[in-house]
Amino acid sequence: MEQSQERYICVHGHFYQPPRENPWLEAVAIQDSAAPYHDWNERITAESYASNSASRVLDGEGRVMDIVSNYAKMSFNFGPTVLSWMEKGAPEVYQAILDADRQSIEWRSGHGAAIAQVYNHIIMPLANGRDKRTQIIWGRTSRAASNAFPRRFGSRKQR
Repeated sequence: MEQSQERYICVHGHFYQPPRENPWLEAVAIQDSAAPYHDWNERITAESYASNSASRVLDGEGRVMDIVSNYAKMSFNFGPTVLSWMEKGAPEVYQAILDADRQSIEWRSGHGAAIAQVYNHIIMPLANGRDKRTQIIWGRTSRAASNAFPRRFGSRKQR
C-alpha cells in the first residue's frame, strides 16, 4: 500500500515598475502606449495589481462564488518605486495589499506574505555570490530601501 504524501506549492509574485516620474516635474507624463490609461503605472495597476487584490473565484458554470485577495495567499514583493506611486496614485489598491499582508500574518502564525525586495531590480538566482551579498547589504542599509519595507509592512523577525 502506497503512502500518500502531502505536496505543497509556493506562488511568488514579483511586482516591479521602474520610476516613471519626470525628474524636473516629479510627475508621470502621459504615456500614449498605455492608452486608454494616463500611464503604465495606472494601466498595470488596473490590469494586474488591482485585480489580484480582488480576484473572482468561479464555479463550474462561471458564477462568482467568492472574491479573494491573491496577495494574502501567495508570497510577494513589490519594488519601492511602484508602491511609492501607488500610495498616492491608487491608494485603495495600496491599502488592499497592506491588508492582505496583515491577513496572511494572522493565517500563518506571524509569517507574512510580503517579503522585502533587494536593493535594485536584479535577478538574484542569476547573480554571483558576491553580487547577492552586496544586494542584500545595500537593501538593508540604504536609507531609502531599508525604510521602505518596514514603513509599509512593519518589521519582520530576522531569520
